[in-house]
Formats: sequence, structure tokens, C-alpha cells
Amino acid sequence: MASGQGGALLVVGDVVTDVVARHRRPPLPGTDTVAAIRTVPGGAGANVACWAASWGCRDVRFLGRVGADSVAWHEEALTRAGVRPRLVVDSEAPTGTVICLVDEDAGAERTFLTDSGASLRLSAADWSPGFLDGVGRLHLSGYLFFAGPSREVAETALAAARARGVPVSVDPASAGFLVELGVERFLAAVDGADVLLPSEGEAALLGDAGDLEEAAAQLSRRFPVVVVKRGAAGALVAREGEVLAEIPALPARALDSTGAGDAFTGAFLAAGLRGAGLKEAAAEGCGAGARAVELLGGRPA
Repeated sequence: MASGQGGALLVVGDVVTDVVARHRRPPLPGTDTVAAIRTVPGGAGANVACWAASWGCRDVRFLGRVGADSVAWHEEALTRAGVRPRLVVDSEAPTGTVICLVDEDAGAERTFLTDSGASLRLSAADWSPGFLDGVGRLHLSGYLFFAGPSREVAETALAAARARGVPVSVDPASAGFLVELGVERFLAAVDGADVLLPSEGEAALLGDAGDLEEAAAQLSRRFPVVVVKRGAAGALVAREGEVLAEIPALPARALDSTGAGDAFTGAFLAAGLRGAGLKEAAAEGCGAGARAVELLGGRPA
């Protein structure tokens, strides 16, 4: 992490509108299911940026694409969170929307219904090399790699960062989308990143190993650092083919697990930019994840 110490954090990724529905029993077909429903700003990339800012990163920048329908609302929410937004307004597509079904009787586990809208229409034309001025780390949301235009901008940004010696981290974001895209295609697209931050399920897919530790170790032979986010089981830290540590989770009373992985990533990156070591940064990530599950939605309070 030392190579990323100091400088701003630039996050390139998705910003969407989350409709969070918390229910106590499985939805029943053909009738009503009682739920508490709220509309909040979200998106994995935007959530990471907000958590990094809340975790002490003083200069957090975010690049994403939204529809004209809600640009002012999202810009204000990001700014209020301490993030400097650069939102590209899409004249054709609305802002992406994700319906988050949160099952209170299943440990606040969530199911997503995703309409990516404008978020994955971010393109290479929206990128400028000047966005890296003063940046100490570039973070790419994995959702960008699941559509042609946004994959192009992600690969362009990654190449530009490597050329300038700016370290790059990637969160794979979605096991379901990884299966659709193809593991090898994703791994080839993110080649050159120095930190990979998969969830447990994503690590199992990408590492192609039955044992999680072996999957993490295998991935860290391809990416210098791999941090596997395991929710209530904490995190695994692997580097250069070896698992360095298991980081325990902190106790939490789960209300909504939406954005917990984003919180981990944001705090991990903020700690790294302050000069923290891998184990310390992962521990801070676990702390942010524990805080996140006690909140409604994917952003810090």
C-alpha cells in the first residue's frame, strides 16, 4: 500500500438510485408483502467514494454518469458526503436504479434487481488524463467492466494510471455479472491492477479453487495484493501467492447489508492513503463494514 500513500483518491464507477425494501417474510406472489421502503443514493463506486471521505480521506473525487432526471440530487448527496463529483449527464438514458430487497429474517441479506441505466454508458469520451493530476490512487468499480462503453473507459483509465505510476485497485462488484461476462475476460480486462478486492463468492469464481485461501493465494500471484471481503467472517489478506492474515469482523447488529463491501473498500483505501499497512487497512475495512450494516442504504450516515 505504500506506493499509494498520499494524494487524492479518484473513484471511477457507478452512481445509481437505490430503492431499499426491508421485509420480514419472503415476498408472496399475487398479493401484498409488508415492507419498509426508502429511496436513497447508491451505486458501488459512489458508495466507496463516500465511505473513503467519511474515513478521513481529505480529497476524494468521483467520475460517473447519470441521467438528467436526478443529476442535481446525486451531485448534492456526493458533495454533502465530502466527495468532489464529476457527473456526466446522459441525455438519453435515465439514472440507473437498483431495487434492494433486504430480508430481515435472513441476517439482513439482500437481493438486487438492477437497471444500470446511464451508469454503464460512461465512455472513453468522458475520460481525460488530467483527471489523474494529484491522484495517489485510482479505484475502479467492477460494474464498469460488464458493458462495452464503460469497460473501454475503465481500461483507458487503468492504462493511463499505470503510465503515470498511479496504483489501481478494482472491486469485482458482482458474481452474477462475472459469470455472464466470463472470468478470463474479466481478469484480462483488469490486468495491471495492483489490488483486487473481491467478495468471498467473487474470489471463489475468479480463483477457480474450492478452498477460499487457495483462491486468494492464486489470485495474488496475478495481482500483487488480494483482499477477500467475507462479511461477518472478516477478511483474508493475500500477497504475492501467500495468505498473510485473517482479519476478524467486528460485532454488529445488522439492519441492511447493502453497501457493506463498499464501506470496507472505502475505509481500506483511505487507510492505505494515510500510509497504513495491509493488515491495519483491512482491519479498518472490517470496522467500516460493521458500521455499514447497522445503517439503511449503502452510504455512511
